[in-house]
Amino acid sequence: MAEAGQRLVLAFDYGTRRIGVAVGNEMLGSATALAPLPARDGIPDWQQIEALLEEWQPDLLVVGLPLNMDGTESDMSQRARKFGNRLHGRFGKPVEVFDERGSTRAAKRIARDAGHRGNYRDDGVDGIAAQLILQSFFADDTFLHRMP
Repeated sequence: MAEAGQRLVLAFDYGTRRIGVAVGNEMLGSATALAPLPARDGIPDWQQIEALLEEWQPDLLVVGLPLNMDGTESDMSQRARKFGNRLHGRFGKPVEVFDERGSTRAAKRIARDAGHRGNYRDDGVDGIAAQLILQSFFADDTFLHRMP
């Protein structure tokens, strides 16, 4: 496993219908959106996640934590934590949750600026949101002090 600061990271924007995914390199601070994964009431196809992990061989998984604007946790925060716990339990990879406040709103703004017509239910911005979560994670200097 790579040291902190040099890891390949997969990030997830947890949702009940879709789970956004992005991959990034910690050293470069870069992140790229991948195709979102379908979910049924928040439950993904675990084989699709396993295939992603085999393809990318990440050192760390980051799950966006949807906190309320005042910093308190919501039902979705608890579901995202549970998803992160399941990722760790199934695949044994280290998992960190990371404050994702504002990522979906920012992702919609980016998509709208690129010509998105606003039907986010059918044409979501989950991958962009996961990319923003990962870029924010990389920009947060506290990650340099975390243990791998």
